[in-house]
Amino acid sequence: MPMNDLTTPDKNVPAPNGKPRRRWIKRLIWILILLALAAGLAHVIAQRKAAQQGGAGGRHGMFGRGAGAAGHAMPVVAATVRTGDMDVYLDGLGSAVPLNAVTVHTQVNGQLMKVLFREGQMVKAGQLLAQVDPRPYQVQLIQAQGQMARDQALLKNAQLDLERYRTLFAQDSIAKQQVDTQASLVRQYEGAVKVDQGQIDAAKLQLTYANITAPISGRVGLRQVDPGNIVSTSDTNGIVVITQLQPISVIFTLPEDDIPQVMKRLQTGAKLKVDAYDRAQQNKLGTGTLVTVDNQIDPTTGTVKLKAQFANSDNAMFANQFVNTRLLVDVHKNAIIAPSAGIQTGTQGTFVYVVNADHTVAVRTVKTGVTQGDNTEILSGLQAGDVIVVDGADKLREGEKVDVATIDGKTVAPQQGAQTHAGRRRHGSGGSSSNGEDVHPGAPAAAQANAAAETAPGAAAKGAHP
Repeated sequence: MPMNDLTTPDKNVPAPNGKPRRRWIKRLIWILILLALAAGLAHVIAQRKAAQQGGAGGRHGMFGRGAGAAGHAMPVVAATVRTGDMDVYLDGLGSAVPLNAVTVHTQVNGQLMKVLFREGQMVKAGQLLAQVDPRPYQVQLIQAQGQMARDQALLKNAQLDLERYRTLFAQDSIAKQQVDTQASLVRQYEGAVKVDQGQIDAAKLQLTYANITAPISGRVGLRQVDPGNIVSTSDTNGIVVITQLQPISVIFTLPEDDIPQVMKRLQTGAKLKVDAYDRAQQNKLGTGTLVTVDNQIDPTTGTVKLKAQFANSDNAMFANQFVNTRLLVDVHKNAIIAPSAGIQTGTQGTFVYVVNADHTVAVRTVKTGVTQGDNTEILSGLQAGDVIVVDGADKLREGEKVDVATIDGKTVAPQQGAQTHAGRRRHGSGGSSSNGEDVHPGAPAAAQANAAAETAPGAAAKGAHP
């Protein structure tokens, strides 16, 4: 038969019916769709089972219990709980107030001749600050002295005449009325002399006031008047303001609920320490002592004013400066102290994650006391030496394995012999844990011995199920 007869269909032979072929194609498509649906349903069921197992036996998801889905422990930073003295502070807001602030005024009228201080200078009490023209008062002094000399001469002459009249009256040469009149004249001159003495003293006082001196020791402010101006006692601004800065006081407020605790300490005679800080609470301005507590509560704010005194030897505080105060009211001796960063809050209350010797964490409920800065007092739930997680606790769960990176700021050496591959882990009823791992520093000796026993020759084969 020719070659063309084998490959080319005979046009005279009728083609087979195409309906059976199309029927088989449709069946194949339906079979594939059913298989895809079955596979998807099986995947959904497997996911639900995995989620249920993860909720009941531990965390099996992105981070499984123990080494996790990727075979790695959760990296965390830990700190050690310690014992120590816990200071109890009360924080308040206040301002520095000088013990004395004086506006220096002139006490006499006249032209300001000299200014003998520098702005911002520290001056002592009695130091000469300025001088008013003294010449008018020197003239007044000379006039008063001349008037007194005249009256003293008249008084002396009247006293001599009185002695003569008394002698003549004794000889019955004159009338007694003349003697009495002369005695009255003597007393008048004596009064005039006293008036003259007062005028002299007043003139001297005016001369003294012409020299303006510092009434207190302190720091002078900006000059209010220049030399050459006429100053008077009625000037409102004065010449300069002096504020006493050494010592200086701070008036601050505390809530009324804190006052009983403060008054209880004051009644025992205790000297309460007060620290003053700047507005940003970064720089300490000084340490002083509480002086007194105000006698009434401000009903608009519910606060009470307190006054403390500071030596301010370095002039760190200025008048009317805003300060943050910390009043030390008590000290708790031998308290259990934990870092505040490790204290967590949840539905079960306040708790921490304690790092066990096998590098797993346990949730432990605690009761806290006062908190000062980065430290919190622990009343119950922890003991000195416990290691708690302070960073990385947001993704932890009960019993999860962790890799402690640092403890108390010190880097922890990597675990020797730690197996992190998922195929070399043994499975327990609550999760998985690695074999041959070391214990973090500070773990009990028994835990280190158990870790060494697991790595010793003859230990149980890895991967065995209980």
